[in-house]
Amino acid sequence: MEEEPNQKVSSESEKESEKNQKSSTGLEENVGGLLAYLLGFISGVVFLLIEKENDNIRFHAMQSVLVFGGFFVLSLVVNFIPIVGIIISLLIAPLTLVLWIFLMVKAYQGERYHLPITGKMAEEQLRKIGK
Repeated sequence: MEEEPNQKVSSESEKESEKNQKSSTGLEENVGGLLAYLLGFISGVVFLLIEKENDNIRFHAMQSVLVFGGFFVLSLVVNFIPIVGIIISLLIAPLTLVLWIFLMVKAYQGERYHLPITGKMAEEQLRKIGK
């Protein structure tokens, strides 16, 4: 009877290890996904370059590049508009912060969360560039 609890423990630990798979960088999958968002599109580009095996980390990295790179470009363009640009920038900043925290939490939970537009775009881009 002592063998059954040990088998249950080992199967639970196996499930946990499957959930948090390692990557080619040596990071656990959920930590790598979180770090892909940490510095916005910059960390996304870094993880796209260094991560070769884990598709989930690569997805989060690509989505980070698309989302936060898009917000960066949008902010640059909007800042050239005199008065309306300042108002739009004041709206973009908190939205970006909330989205940044939300995506990091989802990645850390191990969820491959697709944003409405960029999630699909990230999947398509990863298919195009391959591994």
